[in-house]
Amino acid sequence: MANVAERNHYVRPVLDEGERIEIKKGRHPVVEKLLPPDQPFIENDLTLCNSDTQIMIITGPNMSGKSTYLRQAGLIVLLAQIGSYVPAGKAHIGIVDRIFTRVGASDNLAFGESTFMVEMLEAANILNNATPQSLILLDEVGRGTSTFDGLSIAWAISEYLHHNKKVAAKTLFATHYHELTELALLYPRIKNFRVAVQEYQDHVVFLRKIEPGGMDNSYGIYVAQMAGLPGQVIERAREVLFNLEANELSPNKVPRLAKRRAGSRADTNQLSIFDFAKPSEVEEELKKIDLNQLTPIEALLKLKELKEKLTSG
Repeated sequence: MANVAERNHYVRPVLDEGERIEIKKGRHPVVEKLLPPDQPFIENDLTLCNSDTQIMIITGPNMSGKSTYLRQAGLIVLLAQIGSYVPAGKAHIGIVDRIFTRVGASDNLAFGESTFMVEMLEAANILNNATPQSLILLDEVGRGTSTFDGLSIAWAISEYLHHNKKVAAKTLFATHYHELTELALLYPRIKNFRVAVQEYQDHVVFLRKIEPGGMDNSYGIYVAQMAGLPGQVIERAREVLFNLEANELSPNKVPRLAKRRAGSRADTNQLSIFDFAKPSEVEEELKKIDLNQLTPIEALLKLKELKEKLTSG
C-alpha cells in the first residue's frame, strides 16, 4: 500500500468517529489508471453529513460519470478504513459500520428471481440493515418495472432514509428519475447534484464534474447515437421524445406517440393507429358554443345534451 500511495500520489486520510465524510479532489483508483495518457481523470469533491447533506440526489447523462463518482466514494472510504492512503487531495472520513451498494443489473433465473426482484432484494437488505453510521450507494432504483412504479419506489426509499432515524445513513443516489430532484424542495437533508454538461450545436460534451443542482435531461438518445443505432431510429426516437415531453393528446385524449413532424425522413407510408381524420359531432358543436352568451341553466342543458350524444353514439 505504501508503494501504491507513493506512485499514485495518494494522501493520508484523517479518520475519526464523527458523522462527516469530506473528500477533496477525489479520484477512482482503477479508472484513473485505465484512461489514455492524454485524458486526465476529472477530480471531484464530496461532502456528506447526517445533520446537513445526508442524501445526495445525483442526476446527469448516461456515461457522464455518475457511477464512477459513487464507486470512488465507496473505495476511498474502504481504503481509509483498512489503513491505506487514498486517491484524493484531502480526506476526512468518519468511521462507517458498513458500505451498502445497489449497483448494476443482474438476475438470478435459476432461483426464479428477475432483474427487478434482485434489485428489490438488494434494496430491502439495505433498508433493513443500514444504520446512521452506514454509507449507502444507490446507482438507480426501480428501472426493471414500469416508470411510475419505479419512480414511486425510488421516492419512497428516499423518504424512508430521510425520515427513519434508525436507518438515516449517508446516501449517494444516482438516478435518471429527474422527478426525485423535487425531494430537495421538501426535505432539508436531501440535496441535488448533477454532472456538468456542455451542449454545442448537435453535440454534447460530458465534463464529468459534479456540481450543485438538478438536471432534467439524460441525453439517452445522444448516447444511442454514439453507439451506432441507425439514423432513422434516432430521428424517430427524438420525435417520440418530443411528443412525450409535450404531453400531446389527440382530440380523443390518446397520446400522439406516433405523430410525425413535417419533413420527417422516416417512413411516411406507414399508417398510424392514432390518426383521426374527422372531428366528432360533439367536438364540432363545442367549437360553435359561445360561452359568453350562455346562462348557467343553458350551459347545464347543453352539457346534458352533449353527454347524451356521447353515450348514445
